[in-house]
Amino acid sequence: MSLKYSILGLLHYQPMHGYRIKEHIEQNFGHMWSINYGQIYPNLKKMKDEALISMNEEICQGEKGPPRKLYTITDKGRAEFQRWLAESPERGMLLRDPFLMRFVFFDFGEDERSLELVDEQIQSWENQLARRYANLARWEGAGVYVRLMAELGVKTNEVLLAWLKEARQEIAAEAGLESRENVTAFLKTE
Repeated sequence: MSLKYSILGLLHYQPMHGYRIKEHIEQNFGHMWSINYGQIYPNLKKMKDEALISMNEEICQGEKGPPRKLYTITDKGRAEFQRWLAESPERGMLLRDPFLMRFVFFDFGEDERSLELVDEQIQSWENQLARRYANLARWEGAGVYVRLMAELGVKTNEVLLAWLKEARQEIAAEAGLESRENVTAFLKTE
């Protein structure tokens, strides 16, 4: 996925600040793609230089600091976006996740620490899933494509969370740690 076209797509909805663009991508499309701030502003500058977007400085009343830069898509940007939208997309599935890259090498580490990291990931995915459920109602009126993507985010999150929980059980059993965990869980419930 190209950041350039994601930004152009978002700016179809409304003008946005760079921070809001990044926040929107992370919160609503994190199941597909992640970015860092270092990517946003160079892309915005390049797109402005290409006249795909325009930028206005906005002074916020009562706020300190420099004026905020508000980006808007131009007619040339809309035409470029339409050209890209009509092309056949790249094929293949790409899932980039730093945890999964580490997970594949857990055999070389300590089982207890691996389980701690899996637990952290489970907690993170549970938090994300709760946020995605809360956002579903908001996306209902946004159009069929946006709603379907929001639903894909929920379903992807559910699948990964279920896989993590199953993986955790198997790792604990393989390491002989499940009996200790069952006793600890039993003691916590009393």
